[in-house]
Amino acid sequence: MNETSPNMIPGGLPPVPPAGAPRGAMARLRNYFLTGLIIAGPIAITIYLVWWFVTWVDGIVRPFVPVAYRPETYLPFGLPGSGLIVAVFALTFLGFLAANLIGRTLVEFGEGLLGRMPVVRAIYRGLKQVFETLFSGNGSSFRKVGLVEFPSPGMWSIVLISQPPSTEIATKLPQDDEFISVFLPCAPNPTTGFFFYVPKSKLIEVDMSTDAAATLIMSAGVVQPGSDAQKKVNALAEMANAARVATASQTPAKVE
Repeated sequence: MNETSPNMIPGGLPPVPPAGAPRGAMARLRNYFLTGLIIAGPIAITIYLVWWFVTWVDGIVRPFVPVAYRPETYLPFGLPGSGLIVAVFALTFLGFLAANLIGRTLVEFGEGLLGRMPVVRAIYRGLKQVFETLFSGNGSSFRKVGLVEFPSPGMWSIVLISQPPSTEIATKLPQDDEFISVFLPCAPNPTTGFFFYVPKSKLIEVDMSTDAAATLIMSAGVVQPGSDAQKKVNALAEMANAARVATASQTPAKVE
């Protein structure tokens, strides 16, 4: 269990000196700056990532939209996100078509063509299974989090639990235990990592959501599960109140 300094505010915010400790203007400005950075940093990065995704989708979809139907044709400025809106409607319409008999027939015909291509066939089938597992909501892969002793005894790593091995692989594994496939994400980029089969007896399931596990891995342990936004808001309020009290104690009383 990590020890916390008596002056440390919950949520990982800078410590507030005791009320009786001397504080100068530079110390107060430093705390104000760090508080503003804690508030504005995540917001700025989130906006940047959203903007990058929108412009990326716009760049892919916009060339397929006729010039007469583009918003900038009728407006004096471009409209970011128009390509994303077109992509959402196109995917929704594609799903609608695939839900009826004619659409299913066309999809099966296209899959049949891809199934005859030696290299493309393996890529398509693998990607289709991944997308069906992740977005269908019915699969059990990557819904649970676990701990395995890796990379050496005494060292534990967080893994995402997937599926049992297929019959072909299970027959080649030791028969004295039941195996399960897991994915070990790397920090700080959880999209890369290691995939391996581990005995169930050596896997410890953890009561943690996959979102919390991804946050823990991407932050390299800096952001621990259970620290919510309310704690940070309370910490910011406590910091502001402590700064106000310290400032008031240093202000000389006004003589009538």
